[in-house]
Amino acid sequence: MANAMARSFLQVASTEEVASPLRVVQIEGLVILKIIKHCKDFAPALVTGQLLGLDVGSVLEVTNCFPFPIREEDEEVEADGANYQLEMMRCLREVNVDNNTVGWYQSTILGSFQTVELIETFMNYQENIRRCVCIIYDPSRSHQGVLALKALKLSDSFMELFRTQNFTGEKLREKNLSWVDIFEEIPIKVSNSALISAFMTELESDMPVIQCDYDRLQLSTNPYMERNLEFLSECMDELAAEQQKLQFYYRSLSRQQGQQQAWLQKRRQENMARKAAGEEPLPEEDPSNPIFKPIQEPSRLESFLVTNQIANYCNQINGVAGQSFSRLYLLKALHAHDK
Repeated sequence: MANAMARSFLQVASTEEVASPLRVVQIEGLVILKIIKHCKDFAPALVTGQLLGLDVGSVLEVTNCFPFPIREEDEEVEADGANYQLEMMRCLREVNVDNNTVGWYQSTILGSFQTVELIETFMNYQENIRRCVCIIYDPSRSHQGVLALKALKLSDSFMELFRTQNFTGEKLREKNLSWVDIFEEIPIKVSNSALISAFMTELESDMPVIQCDYDRLQLSTNPYMERNLEFLSECMDELAAEQQKLQFYYRSLSRQQGQQQAWLQKRRQENMARKAAGEEPLPEEDPSNPIFKPIQEPSRLESFLVTNQIANYCNQINGVAGQSFSRLYLLKALHAHDK
Protein backbone atom coordinates (compact mmCIF):
# COMPACT_ATOMS: atom_id res chain seq x y z
CA MET A 1 0.00 0.00 0.00
CA ALA A 2 2.85 2.35 0.82
CA ASN A 3 4.21 1.69 -2.68
CA ALA A 4 1.01 2.91 -4.35
CA MET A 5 0.72 5.92 -2.05
CA ALA A 6 4.30 6.94 -2.72
CA ARG A 7 3.65 7.05 -6.47
CA SER A 8 0.55 9.18 -5.97
CA PHE A 9 1.68 12.09 -3.85
CA LEU A 10 5.47 12.40 -4.02
CA GLN A 11 5.21 14.75 -7.00
CA VAL A 12 4.99 17.58 -4.48
CA ALA A 13 8.21 16.61 -2.72
CA SER A 14 11.50 18.39 -3.07
CA THR A 15 14.04 17.28 -5.70
CA GLU A 16 17.09 19.14 -4.43
CA GLU A 17 20.39 17.34 -4.72
CA VAL A 18 22.24 16.67 -1.47
CA ALA A 19 25.97 16.34 -1.59
CA SER A 20 26.87 15.27 1.95
CA PRO A 21 26.18 11.63 2.87
CA LEU A 22 23.56 10.77 5.45
CA ARG A 23 25.19 10.05 8.83
CA VAL A 24 22.39 10.02 11.40
CA VAL A 25 18.60 10.10 11.67
CA GLN A 26 17.50 12.38 14.50
CA ILE A 27 13.98 11.57 15.71
CA GLU A 28 11.89 13.51 18.17
CA GLY A 29 10.83 11.43 21.19
CA LEU A 30 7.17 12.23 20.53
CA VAL A 31 7.49 10.84 16.98
CA ILE A 32 8.85 7.56 18.33
CA LEU A 33 5.94 7.32 20.77
CA LYS A 34 3.47 7.94 17.92
CA ILE A 35 5.08 5.21 15.80
CA ILE A 36 5.10 2.71 18.68
CA LYS A 37 1.46 3.43 19.59
CA HIS A 38 0.27 3.11 15.99
CA CYS A 39 2.11 -0.17 15.40
CA LYS A 40 1.04 -1.72 18.73
CA ASP A 41 -2.61 -0.66 18.45
CA PHE A 42 -3.04 -2.51 15.14
CA ALA A 43 -0.70 -5.47 15.79
CA PRO A 44 -0.48 -8.10 14.36
CA ALA A 45 -1.70 -6.21 11.28
CA LEU A 46 1.05 -4.33 9.46
CA VAL A 47 0.70 -0.54 9.27
CA THR A 48 2.55 2.31 7.61
CA GLY A 49 2.79 6.05 8.07
CA GLN A 50 4.44 9.21 6.80
CA LEU A 51 7.60 10.77 8.24
CA LEU A 52 7.96 14.55 8.13
CA GLY A 53 10.95 16.69 8.97
CA LEU A 54 14.02 18.45 7.61
CA ASP A 55 17.13 17.39 5.72
CA VAL A 56 19.99 19.32 7.30
CA GLY A 57 23.49 18.51 6.09
CA SER A 58 24.39 14.98 7.11
CA VAL A 59 21.45 14.76 9.56
CA LEU A 60 17.90 13.82 8.63
CA GLU A 61 15.61 15.31 11.27
CA VAL A 62 12.25 13.57 11.79
CA THR A 63 10.03 16.01 13.66
CA ASN A 64 6.53 14.68 13.00
CA CYS A 65 4.59 11.77 11.53
CA PHE A 66 1.05 10.65 10.78
CA PRO A 67 -0.44 7.22 10.02
CA PHE A 68 -1.76 6.00 6.70
CA PRO A 69 -5.36 4.74 6.78
CA ILE A 70 -5.73 0.96 6.56
CA ARG A 71 -7.82 0.14 3.52
CA GLU A 72 -8.09 -2.39 0.75
CA GLU A 73 -5.92 -1.82 -2.30
CA ASP A 74 -7.76 -0.62 -5.41
CA GLU A 75 -7.57 2.43 -7.65
CA GLU A 76 -10.23 4.46 -5.83
CA VAL A 77 -8.76 3.76 -2.43
CA GLU A 78 -5.26 4.64 -3.66
CA ALA A 79 -6.58 8.00 -4.84
CA ASP A 80 -8.36 8.55 -1.51
CA GLY A 81 -5.15 7.67 0.35
CA ALA A 82 -3.15 10.17 -1.69
CA ASN A 83 -5.76 12.88 -1.11
CA TYR A 84 -5.74 12.10 2.62
CA GLN A 85 -1.97 12.54 2.79
CA LEU A 86 -1.99 15.77 0.81
CA GLU A 87 -4.75 17.13 3.02
CA MET A 88 -2.82 16.15 6.17
CA MET A 89 0.32 17.87 4.90
CA ARG A 90 -1.69 20.97 3.98
CA CYS A 91 -3.21 21.14 7.47
CA LEU A 92 0.19 20.76 9.09
CA ARG A 93 1.58 23.53 6.92
CA GLU A 94 -1.26 25.84 7.97
CA VAL A 95 -0.36 25.39 11.64
CA ASN A 96 3.34 25.97 10.90
CA VAL A 97 4.47 22.36 11.43
CA ASP A 98 7.21 20.73 9.35
CA ASN A 99 5.51 19.13 6.37
CA ASN A 100 8.46 18.04 4.24
CA THR A 101 8.42 14.33 3.42
CA VAL A 102 11.58 12.54 4.58
CA GLY A 103 10.38 8.95 4.31
CA TRP A 104 7.92 6.58 5.90
CA TYR A 105 7.64 4.12 8.76
CA GLN A 106 6.18 0.64 8.83
CA SER A 107 5.68 -2.20 11.28
CA THR A 108 6.99 -5.71 10.84
CA ILE A 109 6.66 -9.13 12.44
CA LEU A 110 9.90 -10.64 13.73
CA GLY A 111 11.95 -8.55 11.32
CA SER A 112 10.25 -9.86 8.14
CA PHE A 113 10.61 -6.67 6.12
CA GLN A 114 13.21 -7.41 3.44
CA THR A 115 10.99 -7.72 0.40
CA VAL A 116 10.91 -6.52 -3.19
CA GLU A 117 7.93 -4.30 -2.31
CA LEU A 118 10.06 -2.39 0.22
CA ILE A 119 12.73 -1.81 -2.43
CA GLU A 120 10.17 -0.62 -4.98
CA THR A 121 8.72 1.80 -2.42
CA PHE A 122 12.21 3.17 -1.79
CA MET A 123 12.72 3.68 -5.52
CA ASN A 124 9.38 5.49 -5.87
CA TYR A 125 10.22 7.82 -2.99
CA GLN A 126 13.72 8.54 -4.24
CA GLU A 127 12.48 9.54 -7.68
CA ASN A 128 11.50 12.82 -6.02
CA ILE A 129 13.44 12.82 -2.74
CA ARG A 130 17.20 12.50 -2.90
CA ARG A 131 17.49 11.19 0.64
CA CYS A 132 14.78 9.35 2.51
CA VAL A 133 14.65 6.62 5.13
CA CYS A 134 12.28 3.91 6.24
CA ILE A 135 11.81 3.47 9.99
CA ILE A 136 11.10 -0.18 10.82
CA TYR A 137 9.43 -0.99 14.13
CA ASP A 138 8.93 -4.56 15.37
CA PRO A 139 6.37 -4.82 18.23
CA SER A 140 7.06 -8.55 18.75
CA ARG A 141 10.78 -7.89 19.23
CA SER A 142 10.05 -5.05 21.64
CA HIS A 143 8.33 -7.54 23.96
CA GLN A 144 11.78 -8.98 24.61
CA GLY A 145 12.89 -5.74 26.24
CA VAL A 146 14.50 -4.17 23.16
CA LEU A 147 13.46 -1.00 21.36
CA ALA A 148 13.27 -2.67 17.94
CA LEU A 149 13.55 0.50 15.91
CA LYS A 150 15.90 0.88 12.96
CA ALA A 151 16.35 3.35 10.10
CA LEU A 152 17.14 1.91 6.68
CA LYS A 153 18.05 3.22 3.25
CA LEU A 154 19.08 1.59 0.02
CA SER A 155 22.75 1.71 -0.89
CA ASP A 156 23.63 3.82 -3.93
CA SER A 157 25.32 0.92 -5.72
CA PHE A 158 22.25 -1.28 -5.30
CA MET A 159 19.87 1.45 -6.51
CA GLU A 160 21.97 1.92 -9.64
CA LEU A 161 21.81 -1.81 -10.35
CA PHE A 162 18.10 -2.06 -9.52
CA ARG A 163 17.25 0.53 -12.15
CA THR A 164 18.73 -1.74 -14.82
CA GLN A 165 17.02 -4.85 -13.36
CA ASN A 166 20.15 -6.81 -14.27
CA PHE A 167 20.95 -9.08 -11.33
CA THR A 168 23.03 -11.62 -13.19
CA GLY A 169 26.14 -13.14 -11.66
CA GLU A 170 28.41 -11.29 -14.09
CA LYS A 171 26.86 -7.91 -13.29
CA LEU A 172 26.99 -8.52 -9.54
CA ARG A 173 30.67 -9.44 -9.75
CA GLU A 174 31.34 -6.36 -11.89
CA LYS A 175 29.69 -4.08 -9.30
CA ASN A 176 31.23 -6.07 -6.42
CA LEU A 177 27.77 -6.28 -4.86
CA SER A 178 26.75 -8.92 -2.32
CA TRP A 179 23.62 -9.56 -0.25
CA VAL A 180 24.90 -7.39 2.62
CA ASP A 181 25.09 -4.33 0.31
CA ILE A 182 21.35 -3.92 -0.31
CA PHE A 183 20.34 -1.96 2.79
CA GLU A 184 22.28 0.50 4.89
CA GLU A 185 21.28 0.96 8.52
CA ILE A 186 21.57 4.57 9.67
CA PRO A 187 22.18 5.32 13.38
CA ILE A 188 19.18 6.76 15.19
CA LYS A 189 19.51 9.62 17.65
CA VAL A 190 16.56 10.50 19.89
CA SER A 191 16.14 14.20 20.51
CA ASN A 192 13.81 16.14 22.82
CA SER A 193 13.33 19.83 23.29
CA ALA A 194 14.59 21.53 26.43
CA LEU A 195 11.01 21.97 27.70
CA ILE A 196 10.23 18.26 27.37
CA SER A 197 13.51 17.31 29.05
CA ALA A 198 12.72 19.66 31.94
CA PHE A 199 9.20 18.24 32.22
CA MET A 200 10.50 14.66 32.30
CA THR A 201 12.94 15.65 35.05
CA GLU A 202 10.04 17.03 37.09
CA LEU A 203 8.16 13.75 36.69
CA GLU A 204 11.04 11.68 38.04
CA SER A 205 10.46 10.51 41.57
CA ASP A 206 12.92 11.51 44.27
CA MET A 207 12.21 8.29 46.15
CA PRO A 208 14.71 5.47 45.65
CA VAL A 209 13.53 2.35 43.85
CA ILE A 210 12.49 -0.15 46.50
CA GLN A 211 10.53 -2.60 44.37
CA CYS A 212 12.41 -4.96 42.07
CA ASP A 213 11.17 -5.68 38.58
CA TYR A 214 11.24 -9.47 38.63
CA ASP A 215 9.74 -9.66 35.13
CA ARG A 216 13.22 -9.03 33.81
CA LEU A 217 14.18 -12.52 35.05
CA GLN A 218 11.41 -14.18 33.02
CA LEU A 219 13.02 -17.20 31.33
CA SER A 220 10.25 -18.16 28.92
CA THR A 221 11.30 -17.27 25.37
CA ASN A 222 9.75 -20.32 23.70
CA PRO A 223 7.02 -18.54 21.67
CA TYR A 224 9.44 -15.99 20.28
CA MET A 225 12.12 -18.59 19.50
CA GLU A 226 9.60 -20.94 17.90
CA ARG A 227 8.28 -18.23 15.56
CA ASN A 228 11.80 -17.22 14.60
CA LEU A 229 12.76 -20.82 13.86
CA GLU A 230 9.55 -21.33 11.90
CA PHE A 231 10.23 -18.28 9.73
CA LEU A 232 13.87 -19.30 9.41
CA SER A 233 12.84 -22.73 8.10
CA GLU A 234 10.54 -21.11 5.53
CA CYS A 235 13.37 -18.87 4.36
CA MET A 236 15.69 -21.85 4.04
CA ASP A 237 13.12 -23.55 1.81
CA GLU A 238 12.84 -20.40 -0.31
CA LEU A 239 16.63 -20.16 -0.59
CA ALA A 240 16.82 -23.82 -1.63
CA ALA A 241 14.20 -23.15 -4.33
CA GLU A 242 16.22 -20.17 -5.63
CA GLN A 243 19.37 -22.31 -5.70
CA GLN A 244 17.52 -24.99 -7.66
CA LYS A 245 16.55 -22.38 -10.26
CA LEU A 246 20.20 -21.38 -10.57
CA GLN A 247 21.36 -24.98 -10.82
CA PHE A 248 18.76 -25.69 -13.52
CA TYR A 249 20.00 -22.64 -15.44
CA TYR A 250 23.62 -23.84 -15.33
CA ARG A 251 22.62 -27.36 -16.36
CA SER A 252 20.60 -25.98 -19.29
CA LEU A 253 23.50 -23.69 -20.25
CA SER A 254 25.98 -26.58 -20.17
CA ARG A 255 23.65 -28.75 -22.23
CA GLN A 256 23.15 -25.96 -24.77
CA GLN A 257 26.89 -25.36 -25.07
CA GLY A 258 27.39 -29.07 -25.74
CA GLN A 259 24.74 -28.99 -28.45
CA GLN A 260 26.33 -25.90 -30.00
CA GLN A 261 29.78 -27.56 -30.10
CA ALA A 262 28.34 -30.70 -31.70
CA TRP A 263 26.48 -28.62 -34.28
CA LEU A 264 29.56 -26.51 -35.08
CA GLN A 265 31.71 -29.60 -35.48
CA LYS A 266 29.18 -31.10 -37.84
CA ARG A 267 28.90 -27.82 -39.82
CA ARG A 268 32.71 -27.56 -40.14
CA GLN A 269 32.92 -31.10 -41.45
CA GLU A 270 30.17 -30.25 -43.92
CA ASN A 271 32.03 -27.10 -45.02
CA MET A 272 35.22 -29.09 -45.56
CA ALA A 273 33.30 -31.40 -47.87
CA ARG A 274 31.77 -28.43 -49.70
CA LYS A 275 35.19 -26.81 -50.17
CA ALA A 276 36.55 -30.06 -51.58
CA ALA A 277 33.62 -30.08 -54.01
CA GLY A 278 34.27 -26.42 -54.96
CA GLU A 279 31.08 -25.11 -53.30
CA GLU A 280 30.62 -22.07 -51.05
CA PRO A 281 30.88 -22.90 -47.30
CA LEU A 282 27.82 -22.45 -45.10
CA PRO A 283 27.89 -19.97 -42.16
CA GLU A 284 29.02 -21.47 -38.89
CA GLU A 285 26.28 -19.73 -36.91
CA ASP A 286 22.56 -20.09 -37.49
CA PRO A 287 20.50 -17.64 -35.37
CA SER A 288 17.29 -19.43 -36.37
CA ASN A 289 18.52 -22.61 -34.72
CA PRO A 290 16.98 -23.00 -31.22
CA ILE A 291 20.29 -24.12 -29.73
CA PHE A 292 21.76 -20.65 -30.37
CA LYS A 293 18.92 -18.87 -28.54
CA PRO A 294 20.30 -17.32 -25.29
CA ILE A 295 18.99 -18.77 -22.06
CA GLN A 296 17.75 -16.13 -19.62
CA GLU A 297 19.74 -16.18 -16.39
CA PRO A 298 17.52 -16.02 -13.28
CA SER A 299 17.70 -12.88 -11.16
CA ARG A 300 19.72 -13.11 -7.97
CA LEU A 301 17.67 -10.40 -6.22
CA GLU A 302 15.24 -12.77 -4.52
CA SER A 303 18.03 -14.99 -3.22
CA PHE A 304 19.85 -11.89 -1.90
CA LEU A 305 16.74 -10.75 -0.01
CA VAL A 306 16.12 -14.23 1.41
CA THR A 307 19.75 -14.45 2.54
CA ASN A 308 19.40 -11.07 4.24
CA GLN A 309 16.26 -12.27 5.97
CA ILE A 310 17.98 -15.48 7.14
CA ALA A 311 20.83 -13.43 8.62
CA ASN A 312 18.29 -11.23 10.41
CA TYR A 313 16.50 -14.23 11.97
CA CYS A 314 19.83 -15.75 13.04
CA ASN A 315 20.87 -12.49 14.71
CA GLN A 316 17.55 -12.32 16.56
CA ILE A 317 17.81 -15.92 17.75
CA ASN A 318 21.38 -15.31 18.85
CA GLY A 319 20.39 -12.17 20.76
CA VAL A 320 17.48 -13.82 22.58
CA ALA A 321 19.52 -16.93 23.36
CA GLY A 322 22.32 -14.77 24.77
CA GLN A 323 19.89 -12.93 27.04
CA SER A 324 18.40 -16.23 28.22
CA PHE A 325 21.82 -17.62 29.10
CA SER A 326 22.62 -14.45 31.06
CA ARG A 327 19.40 -14.86 33.07
CA LEU A 328 20.12 -18.54 33.70
CA TYR A 329 23.60 -17.78 35.01
CA LEU A 330 22.18 -15.00 37.20
CA LEU A 331 19.51 -17.29 38.66
CA LYS A 332 22.09 -20.01 39.23
CA ALA A 333 24.22 -17.54 41.19
CA LEU A 334 21.17 -16.43 43.22
CA HIS A 335 20.26 -20.03 44.08
CA ALA A 336 23.85 -20.73 45.12
CA HIS A 337 23.80 -17.62 47.31
CA ASP A 338 20.54 -18.69 48.99
CA LYS A 339 22.02 -22.05 49.87
